[in-house]
Amino acid sequence: MNQDNNQEMFPLVDEEGNIIGAATRGECHNGSKLLHPVVHLHVFNSRGELYLQKRPEWKDIQPGKWDTAVGGHVDLGESVEQALRREVREELGITEFTPQQVTHYVFESARERELVFTYKTVYDGPVTPSDELDGGRFWPIEEIRANLGKGVFTPNFEGEIEKII
Repeated sequence: MNQDNNQEMFPLVDEEGNIIGAATRGECHNGSKLLHPVVHLHVFNSRGELYLQKRPEWKDIQPGKWDTAVGGHVDLGESVEQALRREVREELGITEFTPQQVTHYVFESARERELVFTYKTVYDGPVTPSDELDGGRFWPIEEIRANLGKGVFTPNFEGEIEKII
């Protein structure tokens, strides 16, 4: 069975993104609230539909929910841009895209605190979800709006949707 690597090393950052230390995934996700950076990419097609990934049941955070097309941690020693390109390639098989930065913000849940760097792009090529995901599909914006607040999506995604459309 797949599972996250709790020994994977993440940088610890302040709210401006300056690196102030390092910790493992396990330490960052155990309720410590150690602030660590993540990247999100929202992928629209030219019809204005938004691609969402389905998080597998084995994930340690928000299993089984629909989420941002790409979401991943910045690894220790990696820039935000490097992490974004790596995660997009790993999760969706996309190598050619033009990211547009939308915002960055601090997201906090009961288990963790993340500095989220949010991007969007328009892409009409092939999407090949990896086995890190439980698939994915393009959603019309009306269908997303109809399902907000019903436990279908991750809290991160629901907090970002109005910033990106």
